[in-house]
Amino acid sequence: MLQKFRNRTEAGKLLAGQLTDYANRSDVLVLGLPRGGVPVAYEVAKELNAPLDVCLVRKLGVPGHKELAMGAIAAGGVRVINENVIDWLRISPETINEVAAMEIRELDRRSHIYRGNRPLPKVKNHTIILVDDGIATGATIRAAISTLKKQKPRKLVVAVPVAGVSTCEELEAEVDEVVCILKPEDLYAIGLWYEDFQQTTDAEVCELLTRQKLLVANNS
Repeated sequence: MLQKFRNRTEAGKLLAGQLTDYANRSDVLVLGLPRGGVPVAYEVAKELNAPLDVCLVRKLGVPGHKELAMGAIAAGGVRVINENVIDWLRISPETINEVAAMEIRELDRRSHIYRGNRPLPKVKNHTIILVDDGIATGATIRAAISTLKKQKPRKLVVAVPVAGVSTCEELEAEVDEVVCILKPEDLYAIGLWYEDFQQTTDAEVCELLTRQKLLVANNS
């Protein structure tokens, strides 16, 4: 029985095996959350013969504890706040706004690096498979869901290698389908469920996006 993933590549291949109903369909688009979600999403897109792009979202990390999300932002002014964390740590609105302003700048930087002059992917009337390497607090994936719903996809699927069982149950009420391999009662941290969880670089994200674009073009 699988206890943890060797790396994001293995996680993506295993996840793709649960998404074969979406293979070779012209309406399917795979979106990865940078950075760590993109290597997982690449394996899914490659197996499904689907286009791959990024869904740009930024976690709002608690100052001094950046891995703990007090919320997240996405394109189009979407902001999701984790009220439990805010109340627990008594974080002020001013602090939230300061962190959000910094992360908006990072969103713009990544958009330029990953997309350049390419237009935003077409979401309307498409089946979107939204992929990350795992879900901890859920703030980031919810920001992504919110910004994608505004674009009216035909179907929205969240696909992740690992997420808490309660998180999966909550997300099932927000999207059309949730696909998750490992659903621990106590998640603690996503990295605990990978043997190799080293940080993905901007260069790796760009390389994977280009590689899948060429694969799809060759297969069409």
